[in-house]
Amino acid sequence: MSANSETAPPRRRWLAFLPLAVFAVVAALLFVRLYAGDPAKLPSALIGQSAPPLTLAGLDGAAGLTDADLRHGHVSVINVFGSWCEPCHQEHPVLMALAADDALKQKGVVLYGVAQKDSSGNVRRFLGADGDPYAKVGFDSDGRAGIDWGVYGVPETFIVRGDGTIAYKVVGPLTAETLESEVKPQIFKAMESPRS
Repeated sequence: MSANSETAPPRRRWLAFLPLAVFAVVAALLFVRLYAGDPAKLPSALIGQSAPPLTLAGLDGAAGLTDADLRHGHVSVINVFGSWCEPCHQEHPVLMALAADDALKQKGVVLYGVAQKDSSGNVRRFLGADGDPYAKVGFDSDGRAGIDWGVYGVPETFIVRGDGTIAYKVVGPLTAETLESEVKPQIFKAMESPRS
């Protein structure tokens, strides 16, 4: 047996492990990217754009939520929720605090709710038990408005300028911390910002 034939098998063994090594590197990169960044900061193509049209029925025959509500000259906060959504129950006290904020009320800020794929009975029970922070609730029974607004899942919260332009979006439940550090500053920023 020649010297060349003895060195060939180790090279072939190394080449046999090459696909495994490449796979391990790619898997490691994907794993790192999977946990990189904050999933609640998903970009929205609607930021700076006019809010998609809304014509949603209201709770128990009350006035529903329409485009006119979002274009009344004051900042609106739209919270997409579901009575069936556990994180929505967790964020509810934060929404109650937002609705009760006197400084925001004096500036004309209004909180609206959009019940995503929910029934009026369930929403009535939810708001009856925990309090109703919303000036109006609109029902998105078939989820069409959620699709138009780019809703990934509930809860999601939008800040809309007085001219109906979407200024900011929060994915996931609001906390007392995000209310103070993120949402309120964005509300005040939306009050000052001209349409993009």
